[in-house]
Amino acid sequence: MNQDGGPGARPAARLARYPAATGGPAATGGPAVAVRGLRKRFGEKEAVAGIDLEIAAGSLAGLVGPNGAGKTTSLSMMTGLLRPDGGQVLVTGLDVWEDPPAAKAIMGVVPAEARLFERLSGEELLEYAGRLRGLPAGEARSRAAQLLEVLDLAGDAKRLVADYSTGMRKKATLGCALIHNPSVLFLDEPLEGVDPVSADVIRRLLTRFAASGSTVLFSSHVMELVEQVCDHVSVIDKGRIVVTGTIDEVRGGKTLQRAFIDLVGPRATEAEVLSWLGSSSG
Repeated sequence: MNQDGGPGARPAARLARYPAATGGPAATGGPAVAVRGLRKRFGEKEAVAGIDLEIAAGSLAGLVGPNGAGKTTSLSMMTGLLRPDGGQVLVTGLDVWEDPPAAKAIMGVVPAEARLFERLSGEELLEYAGRLRGLPAGEARSRAAQLLEVLDLAGDAKRLVADYSTGMRKKATLGCALIHNPSVLFLDEPLEGVDPVSADVIRRLLTRFAASGSTVLFSSHVMELVEQVCDHVSVIDKGRIVVTGTIDEVRGGKTLQRAFIDLVGPRATEAEVLSWLGSSSG
């Protein structure tokens, strides 16, 4: 196999040629993501209650929690999509809310429900994303072709995004988030509604991206995924970080799913609250 990135190189290998966007102190050993006292309230509901979180550079980190725990709200504030009521977010040392353009330039974001330009083809969408990120036209076209190949979308590159399945749309969104080679990648439920084949493609690409020294933070309900690919996990519940650490530290000898249920699951037993279920009334 050609390893030098020349014409015979595999597309996946050539992706590593492009330097990542650069940020601040994280490049000299600081955390890639530092969250301090992050808060958000919607009316009477405190969605995020002053969380603190650090993600090391080069980490593939998971943020897990039950529905309504504050995962999406937290990620939205970390990526400059939702203004917090208080706190600070630093991405590679850049303050997301003090200098949004600089911070957003070095991050990639895959929201849970991305709105895509549906009248563009897949290749046009990725090229357009590259151009929006300041890439020259030729380089945007080259990177788009490589990403489509790696994401198993090359055969559908000329199809309109409107005709893409859920899994294809997720992969296209990931391609748009990666085309400028960000230092930090944020994803909200990247495998929600995705078929197993597409999920495997996404999982392998995220693992490769983090192994290159970049940083990934994603939320998920799929404990098996987090357990398989992450080196760090944080559990959030009721807007607060319950526990954070390495996978082994958090699961404490159990499976991650069992540890998660023990941390945030209901305290009442089924027998206590559903004693009537299954009984005959007459």
